[in-house]
Amino acid sequence: MKVQEIKTSDLLDNIAKQLKQIKEINAPEWSKFVKTGAGRERPPVSEDWWYIRAASILRKISILGPIGVNKLKIKYGGNKNMGHKPERFYPASGKIIRTILQQLETAGLIEKTKKGNHHGRILTAKGNSLLNKKWQDTKLPQKKQD
Repeated sequence: MKVQEIKTSDLLDNIAKQLKQIKEINAPEWSKFVKTGAGRERPPVSEDWWYIRAASILRKISILGPIGVNKLKIKYGGNKNMGHKPERFYPASGKIIRTILQQLETAGLIEKTKKGNHHGRILTAKGNSLLNKKWQDTKLPQKKQD
């Protein structure tokens, strides 16, 4: 079974719990007050949002890698409610994504690489085993296939 075949919300919750136990990955003090992007109106409500975002970035790297900060900013961005005017797309915060990538790199879960013209980060063997081990140990529900 691949990471794409697992129900995403359950996978991210399990990976986030695992990432909480790694000492290199921790939410900075400023993360309590920041929005996740210019298109958002308020900061995240969940106290564990940092670890869930880190798990989500780890999953995105496993699927799309090599991938960098700018592509991830676009992936996590969204439309801003402009009231009467039409909505407009705003990318996500680069500082949050960059800090999480640096923490994941310090923990040894990802590494910088160059594959052809693409620069970015990919999973290491340790990161791949974290993703695969976590969903194989628990019986997570699979996505429904049509």
